[in-house]
Amino acid sequence: MKRLDAANDNEVGQQIARTREIWQPRMGHDLNDEDARQILHSVTGFFGVLAEWRRAELLAAANDCTAPVEPNDGGVRHDR
Repeated sequence: MKRLDAANDNEVGQQIARTREIWQPRMGHDLNDEDARQILHSVTGFFGVLAEWRRAELLAAANDCTAPVEPNDGGVRHDR
């Protein structure tokens, strides 16, 4: 299990470094690790909310009973 933790720590470190690389020029000042962590957390949360909203829209559309239904000609469908 220690190898997974080390791999995860390395990945988080790379994400923080990449976040700093992207956001530091936009912010106009040096970012420390905590600044980069907060930005990473905020951006990840933002896209998580967008994904939640999209799933909710898809679920609502799938459950929409007001859409017109095509008449059944009496045939049998074989979906595979």
